[in-house]
Amino acid sequence: MARISQDLREELVKSLAEGGAHIPFAAAAAGFPAELRGRRVPGLAHTAWQLVYHLRLAQFDIVEYIRQPGHASPDYPSGYWPKQDGPADPMEWERTVQSFQADLEGLCALVSDPEEDLFQPRPKGGDSSLARAALLVIDHNAYHIGQLVDLRMLLGVPVRDW
Repeated sequence: MARISQDLREELVKSLAEGGAHIPFAAAAAGFPAELRGRRVPGLAHTAWQLVYHLRLAQFDIVEYIRQPGHASPDYPSGYWPKQDGPADPMEWERTVQSFQADLEGLCALVSDPEEDLFQPRPKGGDSSLARAALLVIDHNAYHIGQLVDLRMLLGVPVRDW
């Protein structure tokens, strides 16, 4: 059973950090031109900024839900999306990308820790588990990273170095 648990941890971390069948977040966000981060594309619901912001906030919310009893999630769905099309400045984009990466690394550390029970309800007595949170983050991130990559292509900014 211990080997299965370790194998599962490794597979979850690999899917979280490397993306598995999809481009990792870092590659999808890297090199996105500042002047295009708030650009709308006809037929698409979100700008690159809105997707990056949403990815960061949703992931943070999922991680904090399992870490912190009593964590209050934003209102759904309005609290998960920025009101503006683009970041206030290039540093806001960078801070958001860095926050996403830090939260992802924190989740990977939790999943990797053999002292953490993957299946215990979290928060204690809650309705989720560490494994469920990891799978939810993998699924959610894959969906929206795919949207970000599509948006890049439509804006003529292909993903490099992936």
